[in-house]
Amino acid sequence: MKILLIGKTGQIGGELNSIAGDLGSLVTLEREQMDLSKPNSIEPAILEIQPDIIINAAAYTAVDKAEDEPELAMAINGVAPGIMAKAAKKVGAGLVHYSTDYVFDGHSDKPYREEDSPSPMSVYGKSKLAGEKAIIEAEIPHLILRTSWVYSLHGKSFLKTIKKLSIEKDTLRIVDDQIGSPTWARSIALATHKILGRCLNKEWLKKPNPSLTGIFHLTCQGNTSWHGFAKEIIKLSEENLNTKLIPIPTSEYPTPAARPPYSVLCNEKVKNIFDIEMPHWLNAMKVCLNKKD
Repeated sequence: MKILLIGKTGQIGGELNSIAGDLGSLVTLEREQMDLSKPNSIEPAILEIQPDIIINAAAYTAVDKAEDEPELAMAINGVAPGIMAKAAKKVGAGLVHYSTDYVFDGHSDKPYREEDSPSPMSVYGKSKLAGEKAIIEAEIPHLILRTSWVYSLHGKSFLKTIKKLSIEKDTLRIVDDQIGSPTWARSIALATHKILGRCLNKEWLKKPNPSLTGIFHLTCQGNTSWHGFAKEIIKLSEENLNTKLIPIPTSEYPTPAARPPYSVLCNEKVKNIFDIEMPHWLNAMKVCLNKKD
């Protein structure tokens, strides 16, 4: 099986790039070879490579900046996945794509299920939802994996930002009324690897089992606020940080893009279908911060 990985330098893509090779022949592309902001560069690359599986781990993730760059965010998050899906159909490939908890408005009082109606509050959320719909409309074997609050030791993430700011500042004011599930990129990659281990066969591509295709929620277990997340980052960091954290409401930290106040996702479906038990977010972060590679 030939696997095309798009976005190998991102948080999830970087983790996948290190473990997905044993699933088949792994091919990755540089941005010069496929630029998701340039629609005309996508299909030709896929037709040339002729992959069996496309993993799209690339995205426009600057949530606030997207409010000023809606066209670019939509091109990368909304239009590009649809083009990938149509190209996948031409070559008989399946598509794995990552989406976000930000497709929901956060007004629920219980974890969101896959069948709950999306209602994004931001340009970023709307662009990601557009990408989901475009993939579904292509009618190909697909896995849309919604995740949340992704972090790693590589690239830009809340974890790295807090560690950096805690070294520079004595006090940090952190929002305490937005609730979600911090999810380590490695946890997502390992779960994706297990899912593909079950789906990666010619039968899935030719006549996919309806239960093995569609949208799945994939986040670490448990939930916390950004303040709670930051508190544990500082507590577990080897730098012995002593920064004082002050919890504040969202109203005291206005941002260009609105965030859902509650965006916890229910993982029951991925557990029942693929027998995947995601780790608790705090346990995953402990492992992450002990990593030396």
